[in-house]
Amino acid sequence: MIRYLVIICITFFSINALAQEKPHTETTTYYIIRHAEKDRSDPSEKDAHLTQEGHQRAQDWSIILQRTPFDAVYSTEFNRTKETAQPTADNNRLEIITYSVNTGYDEAFKEATKGKTVLIVGHSNTIPDFVNAVIGHEKYNDIEDSNNGNLYIVTIINGIASDQLLTIN
Repeated sequence: MIRYLVIICITFFSINALAQEKPHTETTTYYIIRHAEKDRSDPSEKDAHLTQEGHQRAQDWSIILQRTPFDAVYSTEFNRTKETAQPTADNNRLEIITYSVNTGYDEAFKEATKGKTVLIVGHSNTIPDFVNAVIGHEKYNDIEDSNNGNLYIVTIINGIASDQLLTIN
């Protein structure tokens, strides 16, 4: 009799514990910015560095994002994007991972960043396309050349994307 009572109690507590288990949710969050102000003194320079103002903006981004624990920081291969990403990468003790604007948000990128919080630094004509690919529809146009203050935040929870755009100047 006691053996049956023990089995019933174990079964009851096991069922109760399973009923209280929450469904698994997977969240991926992308913080996506354009590089800071680049040096335009030589129009033929294809791989310009940041200006003093651009370096200050890169530092400002690292302060704005300091409470966000990033798992990865991605940048295109250009000096201006890497220089923009570096202060935030340093704050999170991360190496910058280079991505190609040609492949952008492909299956490999999705898999590598799944379930993570990621900073992505790109360009005025690539960031909107990247964000549109993540959210699954055309919402954002190219960024004005004078605008270096857009912050796109895209959160994907169990495959459902939500997005917001903040302008910080």
